Amino acid sequence: MQHVLASELRKNLSDAINRVVYAGERVTIMRRNRPLAVLVSVEDAAILEQIEDRMDVAAAQKAIEEGGESIPWEDAKRQLGL
Repeated sequence: MQHVLASELRKNLSDAINRVVYAGERVTIMRRNRPLAVLVSVEDAAILEQIEDRMDVAAAQKAIEEGGESIPWEDAKRQLGL
């Protein structure tokens, strides 16, 4: 994975995008020697979302198996302040 300073990324954004899209690289954006974010391809982002979705389903299945109490949607929204 390539690391690039945020200040340098501003100057060479199109180069970084090309490396991500065409070379399949991931680019870590750094500031003050600390990672801020990672520039990834659309394909990588989709894979990450699929992984998150599977983890959510697994967590929901575990909660169901544990016999947790159901909460009506309106009550859940109220508790969350939505």
